[in-house]
Amino acid sequence: MEYVTAVPHPRSQAAVDVRSARRSLGLALLFGALGAAVALLSSRQGWSQGTATVAGGAFPLSAKGSDVTGVPAALAIVGLAALVAVFAVRRSGRLLVAALLALSGAGTVAAALLGADDSSALDAKAAAASGDTAATVDTMSHTGWPYVAAAGGLLLLLAGLLALRYGRLWPVMSGRYERSGAPRPRRARPVVDPDRPEDLWKALDRGEDPTRP
Repeated sequence: MEYVTAVPHPRSQAAVDVRSARRSLGLALLFGALGAAVALLSSRQGWSQGTATVAGGAFPLSAKGSDVTGVPAALAIVGLAALVAVFAVRRSGRLLVAALLALSGAGTVAAALLGADDSSALDAKAAAASGDTAATVDTMSHTGWPYVAAAGGLLLLLAGLLALRYGRLWPVMSGRYERSGAPRPRRARPVVDPDRPEDLWKALDRGEDPTRP
């Protein structure tokens, strides 16, 4: 009995790699850009609200995400910069930038979840409103925006993981070099025959001086 082993054809494997590269590249760009935008937008929204006792009455207070923590917004900007930098570097540099993108997403998730139960921003506002540095907020509630910021960080993390897994297949931005890394050859200047009037006119149309050697 003979056994036949199926070996993938090199061309079919290359086609699979191309499709994987395109799909992963599109998803990474989508996840990274959307995640950074969501994290930045969420940091500007109200994360918590409560009341403090001021002059014997209840004084309403609210705190935005940027009041609670500036980490998600800062890491979102870092992640967005890393997403762009992925296409400017190659090999080990690409791995490092992709890891930075993933870590930015993970840090955004952690900071947002920790800020969901943080009362320090409202306590600071209660102390400022009452004039008592020891004053704290009496009642406090949180919105869903910290979890929206965490979702944005998760998208950044997914973009970083895609870059780590498939980044080696992605193209590199370069205006000077081809994909192989070799300099682009310069186009040869057409030879102008001074005895042919049509060559002289063509040279003038190209902006060249036909009298120069």
